[in-house]
Amino acid sequence: MLDLEVIEDPRAAAAALDPMRQRLLLELHEPASASMLANRLEIPRQKITYHLNQMAGLGLVTEVELRRKGIMTERLMQATAASYMISPTSIAALSPAPESMKSEFSATWLLALAARTMREVGSLILGARKTGRTFGTFSIDADLVFANAHERAAFSRDLGLAVAELGAKYHDKNAVSGRAHRLVVAMHPTLKEGTP
Repeated sequence: MLDLEVIEDPRAAAAALDPMRQRLLLELHEPASASMLANRLEIPRQKITYHLNQMAGLGLVTEVELRRKGIMTERLMQATAASYMISPTSIAALSPAPESMKSEFSATWLLALAARTMREVGSLILGARKTGRTFGTFSIDADLVFANAHERAAFSRDLGLAVAELGAKYHDKNAVSGRAHRLVVAMHPTLKEGTP
């Protein structure tokens, strides 16, 4: 089982968003059969079998064991991952284009950048799995409290200058064997506890 599966197929995304199938994916962190799930969830076995077959066809669950029970064969299924991320690629026509809305202080631009990051890193993860290779990433996650909007603006300015200085120091557009990387720095208010 993978830690994270990136869903790019629109049909798999729709299946993962279905409440019944979400419930099955949660239950299938550990292998189980349709009969086991039917007893646990009090849902007819045939209905669960239908959903499991559909989800298997989309790569969300996989068969991990076959057990003989008298004249019957019991199929144990398991989710393919502990968690799933639906890539904006699954709704490519509706995905925001960051280049069309650039504004350093715009919340919509921040979301467009986040969607692009999800799309690009998700594709890198899938490509790395197919080729058996790895790639380098770096993330920072910090909670900050600013005394006022002026302090927040000053921090944003200083951070921008520091990133520009580091970029000028390490960016080498003439590096023949270099690999291009994308840097996105984001800051937004944290949600208050209990906020839906």
